Amino acid sequence: MKISKFSREYSICSYECDCRGTLRIVSLMNMFQDAADTHAELLGVGIEHCIKNGLAWFGSNYHIKIFRMPSWHEKMKIVTWPSQEKKIGAVRDFEVVDENNKVIIVASSQWILIDFAKKRPLALRENLPDYEVVEDRALDTDFPKICLPENVSFRKSFAVRYDDIDVNGHVNNAVYPLWATEAVVKDFRLQNAPVEIEIAFKKETLYGDIVNVNTQIDGEISLHEMTAGEDNHEIARLRVVWQKV
Repeated sequence: MKISKFSREYSICSYECDCRGTLRIVSLMNMFQDAADTHAELLGVGIEHCIKNGLAWFGSNYHIKIFRMPSWHEKMKIVTWPSQEKKIGAVRDFEVVDENNKVIIVASSQWILIDFAKKRPLALRENLPDYEVVEDRALDTDFPKICLPENVSFRKSFAVRYDDIDVNGHVNNAVYPLWATEAVVKDFRLQNAPVEIEIAFKKETLYGDIVNVNTQIDGEISLHEMTAGEDNHEIARLRVVWQKV
């Protein structure tokens, strides 16, 4: 099956914005997921197909570059498409386009198809309908390894709430960058905004878990290690590039 790019328009609501009146990172991530889920359903590889066949998509990486965040009342369009296919993984890209048809955000995400019960990766071609990717990259990234913080300057813990959990029973991907950008000194957060975010997801997180975030800030870059559970196992790493507002 030959496919094309999918687009959906959004109008930014007040409850999706932060104290500056610009779109929240968590709102942006949820919009990415909304557009991607809809497109996946249209392609026959979405949640309905996965539930029927005991499958699930596990997000392993995100890389986002923000040139400008849209503001309250602004209209924007998210364009998304599968851009690469690997044996057990797929890459999906995104562009956010403003009312002047200017690209203001680009992103790429990497997903692994798993057997939901066994939590084991599966080969795409053996478990999905045949389709061709759109060989175009919104963001040219190979999801490089994210370094661990060496000199921790800030630590913060979060309890996983019921509202953090998605339909698969684990923490929604949009919550991780929220935790990372909250795990900095208050004045730093008020004076800066993220312009680039890299995420490497390591292990699922469940309702009731306590998540610990170790943060290193070096100039305009912060590194974040997230751990959870009694054994303090690693659940994610993030790298954030900040800019003065």
